[in-house]
Amino acid sequence: MAIKPLRKAVLPVAGLGTRFIPATKAMAKEMLPVVDKPLIQYAVEEARAAGIEQFCMITGRGKTALVEHFDVAYELEQVLRERGKTRELEMLSAISVAPGNMNTVRQQTPLGLGHAIWCARAFIGEDPFAILLPDDLVLAETPCTRQLAEVYAETGGSVVAVTEVPREQTSRYGILKVGHDDGRRVEVTGLVEKPRPEDAPSNLSIIGRYVLTADVMKYLAKHERGAGNEVQLTDAMAKTIGEVPFHGLRFEGRRFDCGDKVGFLEAQIAFALKRPDLAPAVRQFLKQYTEGSETA
Repeated sequence: MAIKPLRKAVLPVAGLGTRFIPATKAMAKEMLPVVDKPLIQYAVEEARAAGIEQFCMITGRGKTALVEHFDVAYELEQVLRERGKTRELEMLSAISVAPGNMNTVRQQTPLGLGHAIWCARAFIGEDPFAILLPDDLVLAETPCTRQLAEVYAETGGSVVAVTEVPREQTSRYGILKVGHDDGRRVEVTGLVEKPRPEDAPSNLSIIGRYVLTADVMKYLAKHERGAGNEVQLTDAMAKTIGEVPFHGLRFEGRRFDCGDKVGFLEAQIAFALKRPDLAPAVRQFLKQYTEGSETA
């Protein structure tokens, strides 16, 4: 059977961002900037680099700014033209999404990631799709979703980005049961959502990057509850094993958990140090602080 091209991405962004209150009291956590771009923009740009053209945000109340960020800002663009801000105009043009290619769906009740993906069922249809969790930011030479898409183009089925975690942290993640492992690509023979360390089949954890086939939707439609009494995406994916090929990819790059304050701050520094216009100044002030010469 021919492998369908990957052209769709689902972005679950309905969370409240409670770990970043008060910053997120009136602003979506996905609009928090890393250096000078919001998290949601990094996710969309990463998906575009994998050839993805159509997007669906799973939103909640107070999330309208996420959609507006990718819309045309006529008044702002006019001011920039009048002031000769050509570079800024080019930046805005690069952000916007073509008409009809950005969809939104409301998840009225927070019933878990699996439920959020099920809310996008009409958008997904029978097509393969990527899932990008904007909280997970990946710094890589080849964007993480593109790495997954390249494996999907070879194998079909499902491909998830994985990383090794300390055994004592397995209860925070979806953990793989592993078959054949060539050091980069892993055959997935089972999945367990947030197992206790003593029950974890491995220490390979799924991060917030997935390429899935529509086969997972028939299991999400059952709304079966799992860990945390939520509809778990991991549980539905596990039921597709044996029906479709399923692989984990040890992606190349570094992942930052931007849903955590320390991870968010680390991402700021790492991404700033990759910028030629910012790196020298950032290195200088880091040197001052790490040498204990900061002022009170």
